[in-house]
Amino acid sequence: MPHHQPDFWRNLRRELAIGPHWIDRAVVLTYAIGTGLVVVFFTHFADYASIALERIRGVPSFGPWIALAIAPAMTAAIVWWTRRFAPGSAGSGIPQVLAATDDTLTETQRSKLVSVPLSLHKIGLVVAGIFAGLSIGREGPTVQVGAGLMRHAKRWLSPHAEIDAHDLMVAGAAAGIAAAFNTPLGGVVFALEQLSKRRSISQSGLVILAIVLSGLVSVSFFGNLTYFGELTVTRLEWSYLAPGIVVAFAAGLSGGLFSRLVVICARGMPDRFSRWKAEHPVRFAAGCGLAVGLIGLASGGATLGAGYAPTRALLEGHGDVPAIYTLLKFVATWLSQWAGVPAGVFAPSLSIGAGIGHDVAMLWNLPQEAAIPLIAIGMVGFLAAATQEPLTAFIIVMEMVSGHSMVLSLMATSLLASGVSRWVTRPLYPELATLLVPPRVTVTATVNAERA
Repeated sequence: MPHHQPDFWRNLRRELAIGPHWIDRAVVLTYAIGTGLVVVFFTHFADYASIALERIRGVPSFGPWIALAIAPAMTAAIVWWTRRFAPGSAGSGIPQVLAATDDTLTETQRSKLVSVPLSLHKIGLVVAGIFAGLSIGREGPTVQVGAGLMRHAKRWLSPHAEIDAHDLMVAGAAAGIAAAFNTPLGGVVFALEQLSKRRSISQSGLVILAIVLSGLVSVSFFGNLTYFGELTVTRLEWSYLAPGIVVAFAAGLSGGLFSRLVVICARGMPDRFSRWKAEHPVRFAAGCGLAVGLIGLASGGATLGAGYAPTRALLEGHGDVPAIYTLLKFVATWLSQWAGVPAGVFAPSLSIGAGIGHDVAMLWNLPQEAAIPLIAIGMVGFLAAATQEPLTAFIIVMEMVSGHSMVLSLMATSLLASGVSRWVTRPLYPELATLLVPPRVTVTATVNAERA
């Protein structure tokens, strides 16, 4: 049969004939722009909170002690507010979105996990946690923030809109990641990797366009710059193979252990500390905040906050962190999660992974400049192991460090570390999602993960 070329005018008339659908698309894209703007302001507020804490710590003589006093008081206040006004905002936010996208939930149940009010609470509480010096990130919470904002678009769509609430939440969640990391490609991959555990998107083109548009809003504010500058790697030699494999395995095992600890603490155990948290959650949070503050005091402030500054310093080859920085950051991040505050793990995971790469490089007696590749693969390894999302981890780290010269190394490390992590624990976010929904509801992501 002869091959006919597309009829341009016929296709154009067909598109113009579906006027309401164009209105629906405009609504979705408008919300995507709004989501990008909200995440940009979220980023600025978080940065201001971190700067304010550093200024307090810089006060001569007693500045660090003031910061130490702020940590338990602020952590207790955050948990009290969260439990009283926004219980659905506790934790990372990614498990909430995974649970909310399950089609068996009612709208009332879904609103307790993803909504505009929860998004606003999430922003304020995460900023407060960063000001308290907790080892938390804002990137995971932006997933819940973006999903809540995009879900609100449903009320403005026509009754016969092709895109549903599930697709809107996926678009918002991935748009949040794209805008938070200033990595539009990372947001798209995040959506695809999460969707592979669920069902197909009915309007994948529109969803991806919304993700990219939200990421472009972030780029328009922050520029086409990476968070950690540009990775300087002149040449990868065979001598890097052995320490690189050690870094990948160490990141995989430690990331899997971290993930397992977070899940166990979220479920609760019959031990003294779990009973204390169940009976007196605010007091327990104050205790966790005090412990994190003491760790920060012992590390000279290196473990406080998300960890961007130490990580960037290590990647630039002039980082000076304590000898046990990796262990201290690991414990501080775990305690921050256990406290029950709204908190992400993406940025702290990158910091812990950078510490692992730095430690292995020191064991091999490599100079700081030669340690940069190991630090980069440590970052992607721990993030992939903790989240068990290897593609997302690889793309995000590659974009954040402009590591195009290490594409194959970063990809191999991400897959290897994620595989090692599965020896230790199940995927973090689906496991946490099962704790957020009634027992009669089955989270599809968990079922698929178990089958895999």
